[in-house]
Amino acid sequence: MIRPDTPRRTKGLVSVAQEDVAGTAHPAGTDNTVEIRVAARPALIPTVRAVASDLAARADFDLDAVSDLRMAVDEACATLVAMATPGTPLRCTFAVSDERIEVTARVETGSGAQLPTDSFGWRVLQTLADHVAVETGEEDGGRPALTIRLHKLAGHGL
Repeated sequence: MIRPDTPRRTKGLVSVAQEDVAGTAHPAGTDNTVEIRVAARPALIPTVRAVASDLAARADFDLDAVSDLRMAVDEACATLVAMATPGTPLRCTFAVSDERIEVTARVETGSGAQLPTDSFGWRVLQTLADHVAVETGEEDGGRPALTIRLHKLAGHGL
């Protein structure tokens, strides 16, 4: 048995899982958070995209919202991976609640890295997500980091 919050490493993939204990009930409205860490390489973006898609499907998002979230996560991760310091991780957190999923994707970058918000990729993100924002800051240890936050609503009601 693997203990919750125990890091697992396989071929460039580092993940931390928060696993539910069988039979544990979650009260209505309680957020469930999933965090995944992968090496900041383009070849591992499909893994993150698959997690986003699966979480949205399990949260009963309509098919268009699942597709939009999957593409938004793909675009956000591809943008960040291109700017990441080699050998560092891409960290994505998915906070799933009743009617939305909030995604935070973060990488370590070189000093002074800025994400252009006038690019085609940024426009794609704004179209696919219900909200998108970029933040610059520091990782633990003072290393520069870049974060994209987005959320997608479930899309029910058509």
